[in-house]
Amino acid sequence: MVATTYSVQPSQVIEGAVRVPGDKSISHRSIILGSIADGITKVNGFLEGEDTLKTLAAFQNMGVKIAGPNNGGVIIEGVGINGLLKPSEALFMGNSGTAMRLLAGVLAGQKFDSQLYGDDSLSNRPMSRVSEPLSEFGAVIEMENEEYPPLKIFGNQLTGVNCELKIASAQVKSCLLLAAIFAKGKTTITEPALCRDHTERMLKGFGYRIDQDTIARKVSLEGGGRLTGTTIEVPADISSAAFFIVAAAIARNGKLKLTDVGINPTRSGILSLLDLMGARIVVENKREVGGELIGDILVRSSVLKGIVVPKESVALAIDEFPVFCIAAACAEGRTILRHAEELRVKESDRIESMAIGLRTLGVKVKTFSDGLEIEGGVIGGGEIDSFSDHRIAMAFAVASLKASQKILIKDCANVATSFPRFVSLANSVGFNITESSDKN
Repeated sequence: MVATTYSVQPSQVIEGAVRVPGDKSISHRSIILGSIADGITKVNGFLEGEDTLKTLAAFQNMGVKIAGPNNGGVIIEGVGINGLLKPSEALFMGNSGTAMRLLAGVLAGQKFDSQLYGDDSLSNRPMSRVSEPLSEFGAVIEMENEEYPPLKIFGNQLTGVNCELKIASAQVKSCLLLAAIFAKGKTTITEPALCRDHTERMLKGFGYRIDQDTIARKVSLEGGGRLTGTTIEVPADISSAAFFIVAAAIARNGKLKLTDVGINPTRSGILSLLDLMGARIVVENKREVGGELIGDILVRSSVLKGIVVPKESVALAIDEFPVFCIAAACAEGRTILRHAEELRVKESDRIESMAIGLRTLGVKVKTFSDGLEIEGGVIGGGEIDSFSDHRIAMAFAVASLKASQKILIKDCANVATSFPRFVSLANSVGFNITESSDKN
C-alpha cells in the first residue's frame, strides 16, 4: 500500500482560471442508467476517479460493453432493464459509499444473487439506511452485524411501496428510485428535507417518467418502464470546486474563475453559506446543459464573518462542510453548525476529523453530536491526520492559505477517489503543495 503525504507551505496568492474534474455524483449515475438503458449512451466530462471507475467496472462485470474513459469520454452499450448478467465475482466498490448504496438498489431487483464489498473505510460505513427501506420492497440483503459491508444481495421480485425516508440523503433516495425501476407497481418516496436531485433529472433525460412534488418533497414512478440511451454532459463538480472557492476567498490576494461548474440548486448550498459569510462570489454565464444548471464562478479575496448555518442548508452542502470549516476558522467571530449528524458516517467521522485537525492548527473548536462550533482566528502549522478521507486532506491543504507555518497532511492517497490531479491543479493557481509517497 502506498502512503501519500502532502507538505503544504503557506501561500498568499490564488489566481487564474480552472475547470475542476467532472461531477462525481453525475458520473456514477451516468454509468448506472446508461447501462440499464436501451441503446447507446455517450458521456462527456466523466470523472476518471477511483470511485467512479469502480462503478464502471462493476457494470462491465455484469455484461455491459463500455468503451473508455478516454479524456472524459465514455460510450455505453445499454442492455436494458432486464439485460444485466450475474457477475463472475463479488463486486469491489473501493472507498465509494455512493457506488455501494446505488448498486444495492439495482441489484436487489435482479434475478441473480450478488455481493458488494469495499475497502477498510467503506467496510465501516452503515448500510442499514438502504437495506431497511429496500426490505420494504421485498429485497433480501445480508450484512455483517446487520449493518456493515459486505452486502450479500439475493435477487428477488420487488414490489413498489410508499416510503418515508428517515434521513435526508440523496444516496438513499437514489438507491430506492433505482430499485423502483425493477419493482412491480408504483413507488412514492418522501424525504424529510430537500436533497440533491441528480437521479430524478437524469431519469427524465433517459425518458423515464417520474412525478415530482418539490413542495411536499415527494417523487413517484411506476416500475417496469424503459430508459432510452442519450448523451450526457457532465458539469464540473461543485464539491471539488468548493476547495478552490474557499481558497480564493481566504487568500490575501485571491482572484479565481472556475468554469462550467454544476450549480444545481439542490447541490449548491456551499455558495449560499459563503454568501452569508460575506464572500465575494459572482456566478456568470448561467445556462442549462442536459437538465443540469451550470455557470462560471468568480471569487475574490473576502472578509468572512461567522454565521449560524441554517438547518435547511445542511443537506444542500453536506459534502462541502470540511472545507466550509476552514472558511469558518478564517472568519471573524463564531460559526455554528448543527443538524449535521450525517457527517459522522462519511469516509471518516468528519465532525471529529475536522475538530482534531483544527485544534492541531490552534483553532478553538467545540463539537456536538450533530455539528461543531468554530471560533475564527489565527491558523498555525502542524501535522494533520486526514483519516484516509479525501475531503479532509484537501480541506487542510486549503488552510495553508491562512497558515503561519507549514502544514503536513498524512494519509492522502484517497484524494484520487474524487479529484485526480488535485495537487497539480492547486499548484497551478498558487498553492505550494509537495506530494510524497512511500510504500508501507
